Amino acid sequence: MIVDNTGGSGKKCIISDKQGKKKTKAKLKYAVGTTVSKVFYSEDDGEDRLFFGEVISYDYDEKLYSVKYEDGDEEEIDEGGLSTIVDTGGSGKKQSTVSSVVKQAKRKEASKKEEKAATKKPRTSNQSEKQEGSGECKKNAPEMLSTGRTPRRSANKKVVYYAESDSEFDVEESEEDVPKKRKKHANGKAKGKLANGKGKKKKQTTNSDDFMPTSEPEEDESFAADSESEMEAESEEEDYAPRKGKKGGKKSATSKKQPAGSVGAKKGEAKQKMKMSDMFKPTNNPIFWNKKMSSAEIQKNLNFLDPCGMEATDDIIDRLVGEQLDKIGNLLKKALTAEDVPMLNNAKMQKDMNSGKEVDTLGSHSNPLILGTACSGTDAPALALMLVQEQLEKRGMGNLFNHDHVFSCEKEPFKQSYLARNFDSVLYPDIVKLCDDPPRDVYGQEKPIPQFNMFVAGTSCKNFSMLMANKRLDIEDKGCSGETFLAACELLFKEKPRYAIFENVTGAPWAKMSEYITGRINLSECATGKKISSVTSKGKDGDLEFILEGDTIQVDRVPSNYGVRCGAIVEGYSKFGSTIIHEVSWPSKSKKRCTLAELAKLNGIDREKDILILENEVLYCTHWLKKVDTKNYGLPQTRERTYMFVWRPDDDNFDDDLGVYWEAIVKYLGSPVRHSLESFILEVDHDIIRTFREALNGPAGRYTMRGINKAPDFWDKKSGNANLPHNVNVRKNIGMEDLSRTQTNWGPFGKMHVPPHWWLGYMKCTSQRHLDMIEILHASAARDAESKDSNFSSFFWNISQNASREKHRSAVPGIASCITPGGDVFLPHAGRPLLGCEKLLLQGIPYFRLLLGNETEVQLGDLAGNAMSLTVVSATLLAAMTCKQLRKNHEESMNDHIIKTLKSINERPAVTSSEKLVEQTMVIEGDTEDTTTLFNNLAEVADAAIKSSIWCTCETSGRQSRSTNFLRCGICSVACCRDCVHVKQGYQLDSHDIQEKVNSRPKGDFEMKLRSLMPPNLILSKNGLDEVAGQGGASDTYRVAGLSGYIFGLHRIKRSRFKWIAVYYARDGGIGEAVAEFKIAVGELEGRNEGTDPVIGVQGELTSFFSCKE
Repeated sequence: MIVDNTGGSGKKCIISDKQGKKKTKAKLKYAVGTTVSKVFYSEDDGEDRLFFGEVISYDYDEKLYSVKYEDGDEEEIDEGGLSTIVDTGGSGKKQSTVSSVVKQAKRKEASKKEEKAATKKPRTSNQSEKQEGSGECKKNAPEMLSTGRTPRRSANKKVVYYAESDSEFDVEESEEDVPKKRKKHANGKAKGKLANGKGKKKKQTTNSDDFMPTSEPEEDESFAADSESEMEAESEEEDYAPRKGKKGGKKSATSKKQPAGSVGAKKGEAKQKMKMSDMFKPTNNPIFWNKKMSSAEIQKNLNFLDPCGMEATDDIIDRLVGEQLDKIGNLLKKALTAEDVPMLNNAKMQKDMNSGKEVDTLGSHSNPLILGTACSGTDAPALALMLVQEQLEKRGMGNLFNHDHVFSCEKEPFKQSYLARNFDSVLYPDIVKLCDDPPRDVYGQEKPIPQFNMFVAGTSCKNFSMLMANKRLDIEDKGCSGETFLAACELLFKEKPRYAIFENVTGAPWAKMSEYITGRINLSECATGKKISSVTSKGKDGDLEFILEGDTIQVDRVPSNYGVRCGAIVEGYSKFGSTIIHEVSWPSKSKKRCTLAELAKLNGIDREKDILILENEVLYCTHWLKKVDTKNYGLPQTRERTYMFVWRPDDDNFDDDLGVYWEAIVKYLGSPVRHSLESFILEVDHDIIRTFREALNGPAGRYTMRGINKAPDFWDKKSGNANLPHNVNVRKNIGMEDLSRTQTNWGPFGKMHVPPHWWLGYMKCTSQRHLDMIEILHASAARDAESKDSNFSSFFWNISQNASREKHRSAVPGIASCITPGGDVFLPHAGRPLLGCEKLLLQGIPYFRLLLGNETEVQLGDLAGNAMSLTVVSATLLAAMTCKQLRKNHEESMNDHIIKTLKSINERPAVTSSEKLVEQTMVIEGDTEDTTTLFNNLAEVADAAIKSSIWCTCETSGRQSRSTNFLRCGICSVACCRDCVHVKQGYQLDSHDIQEKVNSRPKGDFEMKLRSLMPPNLILSKNGLDEVAGQGGASDTYRVAGLSGYIFGLHRIKRSRFKWIAVYYARDGGIGEAVAEFKIAVGELEGRNEGTDPVIGVQGELTSFFSCKE
């Protein structure tokens, strides 16, 4: 085989054959280094995206070009195929062969214009002939179909589940997907390319061994876009793309399906584009089908714990941070008290300090953790340290930890206002201006940057996000993401803090970001593509170029694959596995410019192994965790982000391994989600909910309703609405009729009839597009392999997205999808939106500790969508404080794994449960009353409790309906007032056995009367508790008997459906957590049978939390 990889020029090449004869080869049409771009499906990103590559060689025997893409995959392709993917911004121009192909296709179409044969449409997974008229779907997860090593999932195969199918699943393949036969030469051997011109795959580097049908990629989005936004309009024109594997993703020549208009299209066929709205594929795989889990394991993942007396306030967040301290308490205690050990002589201590070596643990009294943040937003790192301090004080270790928050930096005015109210620190307006001389705060006053040793920055992720599709920008492209990151680097080099933590989306160019910070360029990785594929980055490929300024070699031109600042000075290079820095020689003084290839050749630099070293004002090391998911740290939200730990190594040792110990601690502090999404949702009668619903009924809500009532039919296809094609195609692909509207019965000019548990005031302010989106998602849930009624199952729907993008269910039930700024989330089982304060709670932000002003729901959602998850950033900060102590203990131990050392240190918690629970001494003063008398008194007001209770959803916010006539189902007891049942807008009750009832409300305030009857404290007698304990068996499974030493205090009295409920909690005397709950219900009781009258009276319910707390 004769291969030309000499590069650059398109000149005639003279190559010797085996006999030594010289052969003159023809001039290459595309030179080595020509850039190309092609769309593939990326499993890592969960969507189609553009991959860039370049021509690296040419095979004269096979007449194939070798193309290497940015993720390291290679592909062989012929000249015709290459011409269609040549990058217009690269070294070559798009060839005229494309236009000639288009002309041929037009001529061919003109000749066949009279023959209008209907084209057979490819079948989708839910439109097969088998599925028509099918009954229930299979609920058991099938075994995974293995097809050996494949570089990418075939785009033409899907797994379809049928009720009547003999097998667990079928693989469906459309007739158009049959591959073309390979061309054969005279010798009868097939060449390595298809007849249509697409080449073969040269190598496979994938790790995927299994065929993966219809994946559900978890969201990795930094912000949400409404469907009318510019970003989604751009997405409409994206090409349909083949799927791409995790590592080895380019499609080989033997692939069975080529996208329309791809390189594999036949000659004479015009390049066609498929819009994003046409690319929708229904999700119908059972949950956990690809996890190879047993039924018991699946059931475990579907179950969550009761919050045990903790309401949707800050209690759950406090407990999660407290659990992290319990897991790492001994290590933290050792680290913070290390200074109490008799100190070494002062001379050695002074020597360590002068050498830059940190003497005391970060966070100790002699070395307090001094925090500075940039792109602060909610300032989650500062809130995390505040909660750590509080939880340490509850555990008797508050005096060991010392920290301070000295400055924040934020550009958005409303976030500046939030930071000024909540933190007593210097506030700067813009990270880009933070290094100005002198820096100015938000009030325009000169404020020098305070000293700090921990810097945390969640720089802008907008341009790095996968949601930006072909609008993603690299660091050097002058986008907000690149500018904020470079400004953060400038602050690092200027102020030289000892530690830093960076957070961003997983799609950010982390290898390049590390190079910017460390000044170390791993040359072996520069050819594999560390850049972000973007429009403005095209033409920036090539080699690194240098100039000679005096006696220094400086960087003058930086391609996209290098994380180097222009003007950076070359210090030298180091060999693989060596810490010795070798000097770099310049070719000659007369030569003013040279490339990295020339320097490498002159100095013997191995570009496959060696590291280029640039001068930095301070030496930093980096270590990053690629995917840190919020749901692995106790919060019910799928949010994958990358965290980078930056530190100054002791003794300037660049190979310092401290980051490995930091990573081990961060992973060790993870915890599974115990409480589902519902545990973070506020009660319907909460003051925040009441205020929001009153706003819906106020002037702002009425103004929105007027606009909704004037809106014409969204489904009018002549209106040219850009969002309608998404809804049309999704309905078609899931087998749903165009005008099927069973859930909302929406129509033009404000018409709608919704389920009776939904907030009618909110639905009146909802656009037709959003209502139709709800209809589609509801139907998708019903046609799923595990069919669900969204009215009774927990779902999390972002209805601000287009129908073709939003999934009807998240990857894990009970866990929210990624919280994004501007996302309009609807909870169908609750019939209401997710409010901004609840989004903050899902991020772990202690909302009820914050001082808030007049932030709107949009602004609160923006705060939440751009925030770091508090439990995650808390783990990273605790790991930074303790990683040095862990390294010391591990080096002293005989353990072969760090995790073993970590577990051995924390075998016994720093504060045990027995130390946390403090026995209470009962002091009973005044008159006492037994429960029999109490229940008799409450039974007398049971009828009044029913009449004054909630009868309609419009009353759940605390108001009382003006109507006295109510419609109530005789079977399920669903009820609503006459005012909420309207011909045009109201609740739909067609499927209920409706009976009209008159409810005359009792005079006076019933809640005040009930409070006068309820005692402030209850004490349950030992005999009564022993009787209750006996119901749990002889072993007292629920540990009820131990509650005899506790006083139950009245927590709240709440109005409910057809009853009132009084809630009492018993709390331990240590950290104040609830250990038991006692509920007293007055009115209609549970357990009513169909067709019978409800039982009216008083009922008590005792719940012990002892067993679940252990």
